[in-house]
Amino acid sequence: MRISGLASGMDTESMVKDLMNAHRIPLDKITQKKQYLEWQLDDYRAINRQLFDFSKNTFDTMILSNTFSAKTVNVSSPNDVAIRNMGSTSDFSGTIQIHQLAKSATLQSTEPGTGLNRLIKGTSENSTLKDLGITGTKITINAIDASGKMTTDAKELEFKETDTLKNVLDRINKETGVTAFYDSHTGKIAMTAKNSGEGNIKVDGELGSSLGLNDGTKIGGQNSDITFNGLRTQRSSNTFQINGFEFSLKQVTAPLDAEKNVIANGKTVSFSSAPDTNKIFDSVVKYVDEYNKLIEDLNKQIREPKFRDFQPLSAEQKKDMKEKDIEMWEEKAKSGTLRNDSTISSMLTQMRTALMGTVDEKTLKSLGISTSNDYLANGKLVINEEELKKAISEDPNKVHEMFAKEGTKIGDKVENEGFARRLRTIIDNTQKSIAQRAGKAGAVNDTFSLGRSLKDMNNQIERFEARLKTMESRYWKQFTAMETAINRANSQSVSLMNAFSN
Repeated sequence: MRISGLASGMDTESMVKDLMNAHRIPLDKITQKKQYLEWQLDDYRAINRQLFDFSKNTFDTMILSNTFSAKTVNVSSPNDVAIRNMGSTSDFSGTIQIHQLAKSATLQSTEPGTGLNRLIKGTSENSTLKDLGITGTKITINAIDASGKMTTDAKELEFKETDTLKNVLDRINKETGVTAFYDSHTGKIAMTAKNSGEGNIKVDGELGSSLGLNDGTKIGGQNSDITFNGLRTQRSSNTFQINGFEFSLKQVTAPLDAEKNVIANGKTVSFSSAPDTNKIFDSVVKYVDEYNKLIEDLNKQIREPKFRDFQPLSAEQKKDMKEKDIEMWEEKAKSGTLRNDSTISSMLTQMRTALMGTVDEKTLKSLGISTSNDYLANGKLVINEEELKKAISEDPNKVHEMFAKEGTKIGDKVENEGFARRLRTIIDNTQKSIAQRAGKAGAVNDTFSLGRSLKDMNNQIERFEARLKTMESRYWKQFTAMETAINRANSQSVSLMNAFSN
């Protein structure tokens, strides 16, 4: 039980509070240091996210060939055929004649109500097989596969008598190489192969007979027939690839006669490709801009001033401050968490050195890319547009090689490696170093150095708070004893005065 100044008249509660505030000063310093480390941890992880994004962008943009294989394709008759580059690094040109377009095979069921066909005009898709009087519930379907050939193993489906006609068609569409639909107006089922090419749809089984499909009307599929650079050939589809270019046939340009011979005077479509200099140039410029932005941001962080007079605020200090004042204070307190960081500084130096090297005895300057002469730019890259475009138009593959070449491993070193690969190696190694210090999101504190420091501080705070509780209890016990003693003395004094007065 706490007695607060009833006998002494002292404000013991305020006195205990003031005493405890004095004892809390060391704890507040530990808490401030912990807060600072948490800010530092967040900043390190933000840097690692930046480095991860840039490393991925380096691989996607500068190491993979997609950026440098961009090409413009000119076609003399784009209404007849469309051609686009799918990743070819070489230029391509030639001619094509289209004699026949590829088609998919079709099948229609027999007339409703004839033979074994149990369907009639107006039959509802919701009718069950039992409603239609169908007892055989197995059907086998064989059609052309994606390669343009008949499947070697026909697909067999089995149904229940309670399945509706709609259930049957849905499963056929989902599980076989055909699409089918029922037309209630004619009472027929129509099927179309999902893939084009020579061949017919083949249906078997008791259910196939009951639906009039086994002996239905078939129209076979056909291949596309073309003459490509003087070579007459066929494809199972109207869309196909040759030498990394995709051709999409739209219409016949040189028809065939009844005997499949090419009719004279057919139209010949010519085509040619060339590097898409502007697209490649824009990709390189964008990458360099992102590199410069990264360099600028990292240099800003390692040079950010540290305001030692602005320590993290305690909860008690925040109570007496306005929200805007807290925000301005913490902006100063958070500043400089990565100032002069050796890991980031080393990475920036390595990156700058890597870009000043050579690949196949050529520097980046041969591509029109150089390091800024302004020392305040801290190693940013500058592009000479005319020289870069010239290098791309002359040989985009060579430009790509300058960035993406794998190099030769000699001992622990890699010689003659592309510039982008060098940057990626440096960045990835830095990410690992930062992760050892600051961990990754979700990492256990014991697995990285800052986490271990934070864990130690948490233990210190916990022990300190336990001591403070013990100390506060002792103060209250002492003040309570004092109040009790004073109260007892007052009672004795009153008793003596009463005795003498009597």
